[in-house]
Amino acid sequence: MAKVDLPGEGVDVEEESRDLSERDLVELDRVEDILGQHKKERGSLISILQQTQGAYGYLPSEALRHVAERMGLSYSEVYGVATFYSQFYLTRRGRNVVKVCRGTACHVLGSSRILETIRQELAIDEGETTPDYAFTLEVVYCLGCCAISTVVLVNDEVIKRARPEQVREMLVQMRSSTESVEEVF
Repeated sequence: MAKVDLPGEGVDVEEESRDLSERDLVELDRVEDILGQHKKERGSLISILQQTQGAYGYLPSEALRHVAERMGLSYSEVYGVATFYSQFYLTRRGRNVVKVCRGTACHVLGSSRILETIRQELAIDEGETTPDYAFTLEVVYCLGCCAISTVVLVNDEVIKRARPEQVREMLVQMRSSTESVEEVF
């Protein structure tokens, strides 16, 4: 059974992989199952990467190596596809992904104040993940919801006409409970 480390755990895969504990490893059985569902043709690579990311929440480097090896592709080819498309993530993300719209309508209506509130509440900057992997903060440039600006997207839930204090309360509630964003709003 092949295994891979979780980025952010302070372990260098290349030099210290032999010293990893079981707790720090992810089994590659899920990748093998995904590969088994597809023909090993170049045209299926994006679907395989999408499903792999769905299984892990991101694309671990060892999973990319495994896909390359099993599909008869070079690692650089697979890595190139994974880094070309913005939908793919090479680092572990939080269980909750908070996206703040910075499009024109949201910007004019104060999304910068919302973004600053989230930065302060979570103690992270855009593109970062909290140390406990509870939240990842991202900035997007238009979610296509201009009529309900300002917009914050938490996982798949749209928070319309968001205000800084409303977003702060939501984050506090999500952090202090097991409630999902749907239960908070």
